Amino acid sequence: MKNIFIACDTTNIQQIKKIINKSKIKLKGYKIGFKFGLEFFYSKNGRKFILNLKEKNLWLDIKIFDIPNTSYSAIKSIKDLKNISYITVHVSGGLEMLKAVKKAVKKYNKKLKILGVTVLTSFSNSSIKKIGHIKSIKSLVLKQSKLAKEAKLDGIVCSAKDIKFIKRICKNMEIVTPGIRLQGDNLHDQKRVMSPKEAFKSGATSIVMGRSLIKGNFKNNIQKLIKSLN
Repeated sequence: MKNIFIACDTTNIQQIKKIINKSKIKLKGYKIGFKFGLEFFYSKNGRKFILNLKEKNLWLDIKIFDIPNTSYSAIKSIKDLKNISYITVHVSGGLEMLKAVKKAVKKYNKKLKILGVTVLTSFSNSSIKKIGHIKSIKSLVLKQSKLAKEAKLDGIVCSAKDIKFIKRICKNMEIVTPGIRLQGDNLHDQKRVMSPKEAFKSGATSIVMGRSLIKGNFKNNIQKLIKSLN
């Protein structure tokens, strides 16, 4: 069963409720999930709302990136969120940080799956050079994938365009791809994008879709998604 995560990128709880209610559809071979990032988690009552959600397949996308001890404590601080299935960490935090997060998950929530974020899909080769990287995105993602594997993470988050480079490394891991757009959609701040069908065909186990679904008529956008998958 492959996942389609809807990115709930808003601070409006009523809008989130509408998205969840309208997403109760059956897609053969696919399971709908909901991703909550920093925008919603940090908003007033955001954490409380997530805590009380009865839906399954929830993803807390807070991209932990700090020293090992603080990262360990971050997992401890959300030990009450037992309904969360996935959490993200930046692989760039290093092996010791990843191991600290893994250790905390084993102690506080064994069912929680850790996804290692590689190079964000908003980056291009030129933009990563501006922050000091001398290697290409391909080289960075390959190295980060190996690090995530060594840390025994459950999966990685990468552009669908990177899957062909890391499939062999991550063959027993989940591969989650953001930056998914329907045909004709505005790319906004994304640089490395792909369609839902192309991403799954490339080897993604899950995709993430935000603005392509929640902006405008949600029902019509869902129908476009279904059509694009068939």
